[in-house]
Order: sequence, then C-alpha cells, then structure tokens
Amino acid sequence: MGYQHLEIETDDNVATLWLSRPEKRNALSEDMWADLPAAMTDLAADKSVRVVVLAGRGPAFSVGIDLDMLTGLHGGGESSADSNMKLYQTIRRLQRTITCFAESPKPVIAAIHGYCLGAGVDLITACDIRLAAADAVFSVRETRMGLVADVGSLQRLPSIVGSGVTAEMAYTGGDFDATWAKERGLVNDVYEDQQAVLGAALQLANDIAANSPLVTQGIKKVLAAADGQTVEKALDYVAQWNSSFLMSNDLTEAISAFMEKRQPDFKGS
Repeated sequence: MGYQHLEIETDDNVATLWLSRPEKRNALSEDMWADLPAAMTDLAADKSVRVVVLAGRGPAFSVGIDLDMLTGLHGGGESSADSNMKLYQTIRRLQRTITCFAESPKPVIAAIHGYCLGAGVDLITACDIRLAAADAVFSVRETRMGLVADVGSLQRLPSIVGSGVTAEMAYTGGDFDATWAKERGLVNDVYEDQQAVLGAALQLANDIAANSPLVTQGIKKVLAAADGQTVEKALDYVAQWNSSFLMSNDLTEAISAFMEKRQPDFKGS
C-alpha cells in the first residue's frame, strides 16, 4: 500500500517505518494520522517482519501535529452538544493512531533526532524502546500552545520517567535535551547523530529479531498486562500465557541449537 508521507523499508526481519514529510519537519498531517495505523496493521500482518524501527526523514523526528490541521479541529455540529461530541470523537481517533504502536504485537524502537515535540512525544512514549541522537529535543509542547496534551503523553510518560518528571515536562512545556532525557530514563541511550542513532536502532532491532517472534511478542503482551497490576495478577497472567505458548517448535529448536552449539533458526511456530 502506498502512503503520501510514510515510507516502509524492510531488511530481513526488520522494517523501518519512516515519517517522510521532511520539508515540514514531519509535522503530522491528517493523512499521516490515518496512515500510521494502516501501516502498522500491514506490518503486524507481515510474518517476515519481527521488529519495527520508527524514524523520521530530514532534520527532525517530528514537530508534532500539523498546525493547519490543529486549527481545523472543531466539532462543526448542529448544536453545541453535537459539536462537542464530534470533537471528542476526533480526539479519540487521534489517540488510537498513537496507541497502534503500543498495541502492535511486534516490538517498536523509536530512533529520535532533532525536534521531538508534542505529538512526537506521544509517538515515542507508545514505542517499546527509545534511542536518541545528541541533537534530540523533547517537549510536551501542547502546554505552550494553550492545550492539555490529550493523545497519550500524560498517560504513558509516568510509567516511563515517573510522575515528577512528567509533571516538569508537562507543566513547563519546556525543551529538554538528549542528555536530560537519558538521565531520566526517557531514552535508553544517546548517539552522536542521526545516522548513528539509526544504526544503533537497526542493530538492536536485529538482535531482537534473532529471537523467537513467539517469545518477543509474548514478552510485549506480558509487560503490557503487568502494567498497573499487582505482582500476583501479573504472575498469573504470564503463567497462563506460557501454558498456552511454551511448547512450541521454537523451544525445540532453541534446545537443539544449544546442544549442537549453533545459532537457532526460529520460525515463529
């Protein structure tokens, strides 16, 4: 499927999903909000893809929602109540675009460089792992635009960086650099430039893809299920998961490869 402002590149078991609107610093236009979940659905259905890397073309990862689109977000209903309901439905639709990365069965790595503002932060918080270039700048920019961030940052940041750091980012709407982000756990590591962070993300993706996709996708499910749960409930969930999926061909292959002192060849079955 072709997309106006997205590109997909695949190499072995890794797909790179590019935000490709470089002339606008990957500001998320209406078509991108619609196409991102469609692209992630395609990648989820592609059995050859085991890991997704999310990256941006040009000088920035993303400066957030396109301002022309933002100014057009009004209900336009026949009454105040109707208008409010239509705006509510629009916000929920945009939230689902961000959530598609969290709900993807496959691990998603964000390779961030340059500006990562507003909806850009929403995007990366829905990814499983975040890596940054040294020039990355993070901001919950909605605050400085007179808005409460409403598509995911305020809900996901606390479990990533804690409530205090989330409050600092959100209350100030300030710009925070890559070193600050690493020190607070927003990103796993910082690399010299865009090329270096993309290379690191692809290497990490390949390391993950070398494992059984049954296992990596199971880990993602188990981690998500444990969020906000008691340890006992989380333990019960993983017990149920492994009761269903432990006895796989990939497990047999892993044992055989270990005994034969070779690299396993996982098939995801």
